[in-house]
Amino acid sequence: MKHLFLTLTLIGFASMASAQEDAGPDAEPPMTLARLTEIILAIDEDASPRGNAIEFTVDDIPVLVVTDPVADRMRAMVPIRSAEGLEPEELMRMMQANFDSALDARYAVAQGRLWGVFIHPLSPLEQDQFLSAMVQTVNVARTYGQSYSGGAQVFGGGDSGGIYRELLEELRKGQSL
Repeated sequence: MKHLFLTLTLIGFASMASAQEDAGPDAEPPMTLARLTEIILAIDEDASPRGNAIEFTVDDIPVLVVTDPVADRMRAMVPIRSAEGLEPEELMRMMQANFDSALDARYAVAQGRLWGVFIHPLSPLEQDQFLSAMVQTVNVARTYGQSYSGGAQVFGGGDSGGIYRELLEELRKGQSL
């Protein structure tokens, strides 16, 4: 149900953003903790604002957004797994994904955990940027150990495209196409 709600919410936000663009390039106000909280509550009405942090869920995946209005920064984080036991090959693959397929989200290690993160200045953050970042950050968590992707795109010049082609060729082996 939350997936449907998130999809409808994103469509609604896209429509609102389109209407704001018609009003002029400066129509969107600076992002604040209060405005960010409103956006998140529209995504998940059960979100839990606590001081400068907001916990919520997207498609059964927990998300934590932490803001620092004084430093004008925000960080969205999705826990993926314990960092203990990460193999060098996995770390290399995540670094490759950070270059080309994780898009604006990133894999990161902190406090003994592997995270999907999005870090951005707070005030210039636009609503659509935030929504896209949430999709990408949730996707890097979902695709960990598989495609390591923030979405459907791969930024050129990296290693992921070749890795995906190799995977495709591997899947094609023994198949009659």
